[in-house]
Parts: sequence; structure tokens; C-alpha cells
Amino acid sequence: MIEDGVLSFTVDEALLSIEFGKFQTFVLCYAGMGWISEAMEMMLLSFVGPAVQLEWELSSQQESLITSVVFVGMLLGAYSWGIVSDIYGRRMGFLFTALITSVAGFLSSFAPNYWSLIFLRFMVGIGLGGGPVLASWFLEFIPSPHRGKWMVIFSAFWTIGTIFEASLAWAIMPRFGWRWLLASSSLPSFLLLLFYAATPESPRYLCMRGRITDAMQILEQMARANHKALPSGILVSESQLELDEKSNHSEAAHLVGNGWIKSSDEDMNMKASCVSTLRRLLSPKLIRSTLLLWMVFFGNAFSYYGIVLLTSELSNGKRACTVKSSQPSRSNDDSLYKDVFVTSFAEVPGLIISAAIVDRIGRKLSMSSMLFISCVFLIPLVFPRTGEVTTGLLFCARISISASFTIIYIYAPEIYPTSVRASGIGIASSVGRIGGITCPLVAVGLVHGCHQSAAVLLFELVIFLSGIAVCLFPLETSGRDLTDSV
Repeated sequence: MIEDGVLSFTVDEALLSIEFGKFQTFVLCYAGMGWISEAMEMMLLSFVGPAVQLEWELSSQQESLITSVVFVGMLLGAYSWGIVSDIYGRRMGFLFTALITSVAGFLSSFAPNYWSLIFLRFMVGIGLGGGPVLASWFLEFIPSPHRGKWMVIFSAFWTIGTIFEASLAWAIMPRFGWRWLLASSSLPSFLLLLFYAATPESPRYLCMRGRITDAMQILEQMARANHKALPSGILVSESQLELDEKSNHSEAAHLVGNGWIKSSDEDMNMKASCVSTLRRLLSPKLIRSTLLLWMVFFGNAFSYYGIVLLTSELSNGKRACTVKSSQPSRSNDDSLYKDVFVTSFAEVPGLIISAAIVDRIGRKLSMSSMLFISCVFLIPLVFPRTGEVTTGLLFCARISISASFTIIYIYAPEIYPTSVRASGIGIASSVGRIGGITCPLVAVGLVHGCHQSAAVLLFELVIFLSGIAVCLFPLETSGRDLTDSV
């Protein structure tokens, strides 16, 4: 494009010219390692809770708290790290998340008593809350026509993490116990710290902040690494173009074109409090999307972790409710590891399905159809079933809910502008953590109380309402460029 007689281009146009190459592959692997780390820390809850309960003779409520406290930490962390990354940069956001997760996760393995374990797992949750920052960071390096495909590939790292953790638990827990599993599961977070110095800041974020020169340097590095050429002209941001149009090429517009002036809205955001961030997310243009997004995140998190926990709890709870004679401990453990391991592979077809439909039929239809299909597979669990049928139904339900969860992490960054993208996703993820907090109380408490039908019906209701919320989203983002300002 031509800006005041000078050729110019935006970050989106630069990414289209650079295409996806070696540079983005490094970004993908780094962000993916963070996703593996979060998946492993979440999946180990299925194994650590029952083991700690047995060793320390805990009640079912105390066992549930080991899981719920992680989600409480994630609620606070997701909200905080999203705001930090919007104010101080994406790199700063995921640096502290990796540091807290790795240290607290490793120290958890040395917890001398129940309450020290609760505190350390809470700190792990705070660190894990920064996971959405990595998703936003990776998204901002991807050309718009390929966002759906590459975000699905990014989500595959979560699947790798869940399968790897299930395998690790099967190998470690029977021989060495839960402490070795906690220590081993913290290693991916240490890898994030090891390679942190080589990570670049998001050029879209830099450009939005008026740091045009820094953004241009990153784009030039990307072009060299991918053996591509940048468009001719100078780099400008979308927010600068919008200001130019509103000011009719006034003196302020010329200064912004040189990258020295930020909009007053951005200056305010640098000093914004949590209240002002919420005010922007709940502004007339974003309030409908924000509230519906919160509902869908809550429903997906509640249902996804519910299905994961149901897999382990039905293996144990079914024995207490339907089998009078006790079984050998090792047999029960083997059944638990096998069921969790098998259902973890449901993430693979879930990824394949989401990759096949997310760009073809759009984000909204993809999500809603997966949520409603998940409802169909859970309905038979209302009635007593054999172990093999239960595992099969949970496998199919997890395929659908994991596909929906994958797509919501593609859709959420696309509906928010760069200025509030990480904060918006972080707060939405925090609301999802509320679902994670309440879910163990349902999955563990109701199943332990022999109320499997009530637990399943509650999951059905939450998933169905989430599907309705998806249908009410005002915007289909498939194929659209990312925006920089509201």
C-alpha cells in the first residue's frame, strides 16, 4: 500500500510474504514445549491424587483439593500473566510462568506433608496459568490463511504431553511412587528456561506498542531464516492506519508513521489496572463475545477435565459401588493406568477432526458440532455399563471435547485485538479454571458417593449450554486478519 506517497506494509502483509518456515518452526517447538509441560502437570493429577490419598490416609475431599487448588492457582495466573504480557511483552509473560512452574513442580516432589503439597501445587497452578500467553505468542507469527492448521498442530503438543504423562505414570508410579512422577513431570518447564534467551518478541506486539524499529528487526530475521523477502516500503501497524484515517493525515499521523507516538489508549493500557482491562473487554464492541467466550471456556474446561477424572474415578469408584469383594491393589493400579492411557489417545483423532473441519466449515460450526456430539456419547453413561463400554464411551466423548477445546484456543485469540489479546485469553482461561476447580468436586465427590448418573447429567447440561453459547457468537473469524485495536 502507499502511505503519504511512501510504500508501506503491515505485519500481516509481511507474514504473508515471509510464509511459514524455519523461524516459525522454532517458535512452534518452543511454545509446544510449554504446552507439553502444562498437559503433563494437569494429567498427573489423575494419578497423584489417589496415590497421596492412600499414603497419607486422606478423605475424598482432601484428595479433591489437591486437584482443585491447581485450578485456583491457574485462575489467578491466567488473569495475571495475560495482563503482564499485554503490558510488558509476551516474552516477559512466559518467562515467569516457566520459572514458577519448574521450581514449584520440582519442589512438590519433596513435600513433607499434605499442606505443603497443597501450597506448592497452588504455585504450580499460578505458573501454568501462563499457558495461553504462549498460544497468543505463537499465533502472532502465523500468516492469517494458515492460522487454523498451525494452531491445530500447536495443540498436538498437548496431546503429546497427555500421552507421555500417562506412559510416564505407568512406568514410574508402580515402582518409584508419586514423588518421582512429580519431579520427572517438571523437566519440560526447565527446558523452556534453557532456551528462553533465543526466543523473539512478537513483532505484532512491538508494532502495536510503537516499537517499529524493533518489530522490523524481528521481521528481517524471520525473512532471512525463511529465505524470503519482505514487501517493499516501511512497516506500519493497523492502529497507525486507523489513526491516519481518523486524523486525515494530520501532524500526529506523520509522527505515528515514524513509530514514535503511541495512541492515548495504548499509553493508558501501559498503566492500566485490572479494572480498566476488564472495562475494555466488556466494552460495547466486545462484551457479547467476551461473555460467551467465558461461558464456553468454563464448559470446555469443566467437561474436558471431568472426562479425564471420570476415567480414573470410575475405575476406582465402580469397584466401591458395584463390587463387594476387594481386588488386589496392583490390579486396580494397572486398570487405572490402562484406562487413562487408552483414553489419552482420544486426543489424536480429536486433533485430526479439528484440523479437517476448522478452516473448512468455520470455527463456530466446528465447535458447536463437537460439543453436541460429546453429549451424545455421554448419555449412555447415565445407566450402568461394563468397564469396556464405559472406557469406549469416554474415549469417544474425549475425542469430541478435545476437538472443541482445540478450536476454542484458535478462535479466542482471533476475536480480540492485539492490545488486549493476551489479557482477553488469560481472563477467559481463568474463567475456564473455575470449571476446573468445581469439576473434581463433582467427578470425585459424586462418583465416590455412588451418584454416577447425577455426575454425567451435570456434564451433559454444561456441554449442551456451551454448544448453545458457541452458536450465539457474533463473529466467524476463519480467514480474517488479526486486528491491533478495538
